[in-house]
Amino acid sequence: MHDRYGSDVLSSSGSTGSAHHRRRPVSVPCPASPGLVVEEVTSGWVGAVVRVEKSGGMHVVVLEDRRGRTRTFPLGPGFWMDGRPVELTAPVTTRAPAAPTRTASGSVAVHGQRARVARGSRIWVEGKHDAELVEKVWGDDLRVEGVVVELLDGVDNLAEALAGFAPTTERRVGVLVDHLVPGSKERRIADEALRTVPGGTVLVLGHPYVDVWQAVKAERLGLASWPTIERGTEWKRGILRELGWPASSAHDVGLAWQRILARVRDYRDLDPALLGRVEELIDFVTT
Repeated sequence: MHDRYGSDVLSSSGSTGSAHHRRRPVSVPCPASPGLVVEEVTSGWVGAVVRVEKSGGMHVVVLEDRRGRTRTFPLGPGFWMDGRPVELTAPVTTRAPAAPTRTASGSVAVHGQRARVARGSRIWVEGKHDAELVEKVWGDDLRVEGVVVELLDGVDNLAEALAGFAPTTERRVGVLVDHLVPGSKERRIADEALRTVPGGTVLVLGHPYVDVWQAVKAERLGLASWPTIERGTEWKRGILRELGWPASSAHDVGLAWQRILARVRDYRDLDPALLGRVEELIDFVTT
């Protein structure tokens, strides 16, 4: 006769095994996060985790019941949560990253201070790209000092812009000019404009580059040096063609600049010829 129960009625194998031989549930690790409700098995105490602390050389967990009473238990196994055994572990804490101690310009960072109300003095730059580079590297410093950077839209407009602004010793203007070298058109325009304003009210400084793009160190773009563009060729388009980047439209030029600007991390990625001039202008308008 076939024995439907098998030869060993106490065997735990198969679906006919005795319940007494079923595998006991295993405790799973569970961070003791504040608010987690658990039951301590030995005492039957049910409560929410208030905190985990170290006491007597061991980690303990403090549980608070619904009446506001608290009890302390050793951290580890011996707890149930939602009908399952758990082993309480210390919650993982992530330390907030330390606030930077320096700004992108290398100045000591000032934390928790609201931007200062704008001064009457201004810093003028020739174009949008100049302004974006100054903002990326010196933006934090300028907000602390309350200095506004404005677009001049080309040095050709300098004398007219100064006449409209009417600078004084209390409302100074610092001007950053591209390609400000002896004998250049930019140098001549700057000198003529300075003759029209009171002394000590305007400071014109510049870098030797054709465009502010060149103030970004060439190695940040994987180059040994910036390409030399023939006279008579639009400089930015020429640069893009040399780099093998799209150069057919103003949109291409804008995208290229954003690509270059993204490579600038802080002042160390800029040439000293620009760094010193911008620092001098900030000092001039904040003195």
